[in-house]
Amino acid sequence: MSLHSTPRLRPPRHRVDPLARRWWAVQALLKVSGPMLLTALALGLLSALFFPGALPWLAPLLLVTLVAPALGYLLLMPRRRCATHAWELGTHAVYAAGGWIWQRRRIAPLSQVQTVDTLRGPIQRRYGLATLTVTTASTAGAVEIAGLAEADAEELSRLIGRAASDARTAPAGLAAPVGGIGEAAPGGAA
Repeated sequence: MSLHSTPRLRPPRHRVDPLARRWWAVQALLKVSGPMLLTALALGLLSALFFPGALPWLAPLLLVTLVAPALGYLLLMPRRRCATHAWELGTHAVYAAGGWIWQRRRIAPLSQVQTVDTLRGPIQRRYGLATLTVTTASTAGAVEIAGLAEADAEELSRLIGRAASDARTAPAGLAAPVGGIGEAAPGGAA
């Protein structure tokens, strides 16, 4: 590659922040795994106190139907989500991939972007994370990029807003290239 070659027009594909794994694990514990484990514990204790004869068949049933799925969800879901969630801001579109069972890939043309919102829930704030929601004119709904570091979410929001504005005002096929986070834009501008 020559020193005088043109800069990349598309930034590389970006993954979510590594702390997103902890955020998703806490979500799993609060929404799914925690209630399942508490239900198994309560049923086991009630059985031990009031129906001790049911424990030989109830304990394995609780283990198979509540405890094992709860622990499996708690251990697998955050890892799988981190492996599948990614985003990219290209010259003409924003791309997002996500999901851990049902995987979804979305491409939203920058010329169709209506709003860019940043959401920081209480658990996300604890880990310094944010979710970026790019609303378009599409009936398929908004494009969500979850698990971003707060600074990256703010920068990406700014870049998408600028790129969407440029895409709407530029003549067809002449949209200006957009740099990625931490990457210099063409022409030396940051």
